[in-house]
Amino acid sequence: MSRVKFNVNSEYAYLQNFKVLQNVFARHAVDKPIPVQSLSKCRMQDNLEFLQWVKRYWDQHYPGGDYDAVSRRKASGAPGGGVAPAARAPSAGSRRGATPTTTAARGPRVAAAASGPATAALQQEIATQKEAISGLEKERDFYFAKLRDIELLLQSAIEADPELENGDDSLVKHIQGILYSTEDGFEIPAEAEEGLNEELETF
Repeated sequence: MSRVKFNVNSEYAYLQNFKVLQNVFARHAVDKPIPVQSLSKCRMQDNLEFLQWVKRYWDQHYPGGDYDAVSRRKASGAPGGGVAPAARAPSAGSRRGATPTTTAARGPRVAAAASGPATAALQQEIATQKEAISGLEKERDFYFAKLRDIELLLQSAIEADPELENGDDSLVKHIQGILYSTEDGFEIPAEAEEGLNEELETF
């Protein structure tokens, strides 16, 4: 845990953390390849599938009892709380290719000037973006729940009458085609496709 870098937001730091995890898996003979490159790109589908596997592994192997993640992080010397706004500013600048500088290095007058109207405007913009993201997440969850309900209805209908699935031009086949179609960046990896039916229960 002492080698894990918490509160990071750059691809290079993600790579380092996933490599730490990869080494731990190898040391404990966990036979699961970690797609470090694709996970560090932060694509939702890749990370979701990996987290589903981690959850299933946890359920199978954890002996039980309380697990206090916060105290484990503190014991490793990692920060317990969220990221402070000052800690985010240099990494955001370095991501754009700018040379990161701190306001403290420029002197107290410049630091006070920087925390004026510009900071208030940025905080307002962040609040607006958070609100927009929250709305989009609610909308995503709403439509996902509807699709899941349709999928469950189809499964119930097929269990009741298996003949519904036989015709290639049936309504059931068309609906399944829409439900299970993919786009670029959301394909199911070959290794995850085998256990997909088991993982559907986690939704």
